[in-house]
Amino acid sequence: MLRLPLAIFAILLCSLNLYSQRSTGTIYQLIIYHFQDKEQEAALDLYMAKALLPVLHKRGVHKIGAFKPIANDTAKMKQLYVLLPFKNWKDATEWRLAILKDKDYCNDAAAFHAAPYDKAPYTRMENIYMQSFALAPTLTLPVLSGSIADKVYELRSYESGTEERYRNKVHMFNEGGEIDLFKRLGFNAIFYGDVIAGSRMPNLIYMTSFNNMEQRNEHWKAFGESPEWKKISTMATYQKNVSKADIILMHAAQYSDY
Repeated sequence: MLRLPLAIFAILLCSLNLYSQRSTGTIYQLIIYHFQDKEQEAALDLYMAKALLPVLHKRGVHKIGAFKPIANDTAKMKQLYVLLPFKNWKDATEWRLAILKDKDYCNDAAAFHAAPYDKAPYTRMENIYMQSFALAPTLTLPVLSGSIADKVYELRSYESGTEERYRNKVHMFNEGGEIDLFKRLGFNAIFYGDVIAGSRMPNLIYMTSFNNMEQRNEHWKAFGESPEWKKISTMATYQKNVSKADIILMHAAQYSDY
């Protein structure tokens, strides 16, 4: 007779623990716009610079990142990544409707929203929601030097075969020491995100930044040769916890807060 109450208690305790983990830190929304040509790109840039970022700044959302992959130059389908940090889930889920009450935004965004169906300003839009990592609870603006054209922002996405292997990879970043190693080597990490909703799951995403491509390559060489990484990466407990990795190198848009 005691087993049922104990089982229920264990489930409730686990649920409360998960809720506690999800209620702290920063919520990240990553919006990915897919576009095909200069006309669509110009429409997106104008909307971001004159309408969306200004209204979000007005609402207290700062440190907004806007990035374009370096590969856009040769890609048939191009992309714009917009990173939004929020203090809580309420702000992250209600802003879209809230900004429609702002008269300045509605005026500045009118052409973007009222575009003809055959002249849409983008081809497709994706949304990814993330919770910040335990040991990196807030977004950090990078300390970089040099021109916007030279600065490199590297977005990495790691998928895992199972939830258990995914949690193992997250542990590797936090308690395992990867985040500490990035800090020691000066990777200028911007955020680490546990994907809560997205098209690829289980999945974590993080972003680092560099003054230029040469510095980026030097940092990763130092990372791979470091005693800490050689120790962490060969530990039996951290094997086979990534099934797919994507690396996207980007430059910041002119209107980005970065």
